[in-house]
Amino acid sequence: MNDRHQVIIVGGGAGGLELATRLGDRLGRKRRATVTLIDQNETHLWKPLLHEVAAGSMDIHAHQLDYIAQARWHDFGFRCGALEGLDRTRREITVAPTLDERGEEVIPLRKLRYDTLVIAIGSVANTFGVPGVAEHTYALETAAEAARLHRRLITACSRANYRPKGSTPAQLRVVIVGGGATGVELAAELHNTTRMFAEYGLENIDPERFLRVTLIDAGPRILPMLPERIAKAVTETLEGLGVQVLGSEQAVEVTASEVKTKSGRSFPADITVWAAGIKGADILGNLDGLETNRLNQLVILPTLQTTRDPDVFALGDCSSLPREGKMPPVPPAAQAAHQQASHMIDTIGRRLRGGPPRPFRYRDFGSLVSLGQYSTIGSLMGFLSGKSYRVEGWFARLMYLSLYRMHLYALYGPLGVVLDALARLLKRGTEPRVKLH
Repeated sequence: MNDRHQVIIVGGGAGGLELATRLGDRLGRKRRATVTLIDQNETHLWKPLLHEVAAGSMDIHAHQLDYIAQARWHDFGFRCGALEGLDRTRREITVAPTLDERGEEVIPLRKLRYDTLVIAIGSVANTFGVPGVAEHTYALETAAEAARLHRRLITACSRANYRPKGSTPAQLRVVIVGGGATGVELAAELHNTTRMFAEYGLENIDPERFLRVTLIDAGPRILPMLPERIAKAVTETLEGLGVQVLGSEQAVEVTASEVKTKSGRSFPADITVWAAGIKGADILGNLDGLETNRLNQLVILPTLQTTRDPDVFALGDCSSLPREGKMPPVPPAAQAAHQQASHMIDTIGRRLRGGPPRPFRYRDFGSLVSLGQYSTIGSLMGFLSGKSYRVEGWFARLMYLSLYRMHLYALYGPLGVVLDALARLLKRGTEPRVKLH
């Protein structure tokens, strides 16, 4: 029987995978604890890259990481499956069976015991009860969904390119619901890749007329997490690309061919992308009485412990950490998950020594939005002055790329990051700039 401290991490997103990797290196390799990562997928992709996968400017297969290989290299265990239940009295979780594409069971239901449980399963799209969202939209929450949207885009471009001569020029009407970072970045990236498709042989597509993107948001402006002056600059850039940007347009129904809004307007759509917000997965509301908020996120204490069980922690998008005064909760952002994962390393080490956990303090380093080749813009925090500063151009692009490099550094270490960057640089001359299939 294994008497080592059992650490189970459910969810292999940015925070969960970084935590499993670093705990494996520090504790698993020295046999001080048994670290197990559970995820319903077999591969990992950094979530902020999903809009690039959907548009085709990034090959998903070149950036995915296999959980099994990562576990082998960093001395933690991996189990494929979705969280199905929690028994806090027995300190045991239930992992659902995994099925193949024919619906046949591959791995049966399992029950795993824990001493420390960390829930980091991310978020799902919040439909707000709008009819038709589930049936007629793409929500960029998973790599599979992003790849599915990319195939739809390729199909639409191919169909338009081979229309009979003399017919009316084809148009692809894309409506993006939600003016946060995902919606804004996707709108710009779609324009970039559509132009690339034309360069790679789709000569019957006029990139200036073919793509028509409409970006709508229920709020008065896009990018509410950024200062208004930056949101205005992004809006001007998008409108310069031909994107129609509209605020105060709340979607109330989505059909196969249009998006209807509360104001009475209707926006024709061949493809609709839903990026209007997030919430916690349904399973979080049924985890043996753990407290959740109105968005079905697990409510946690400053120590990242859930409010009703000191042995169960949560981090990332699936959690909600209230802050003092009028400050909003810690945002569902990659930088927050990264910081929380780093904090959990110290916390679990202290638990092994019998010490109490320390409170987590979030540091907001600012927000950046990439508009592909057109621009990168955002705000960085000045910690001495307490003010945010606008950044754009090559410096902002460098800072944006560094966020991904920080994630890779946590997974591969310094040598791995250098080798990865060198390999991608060498391959640039032998690969197309856009995924064509």
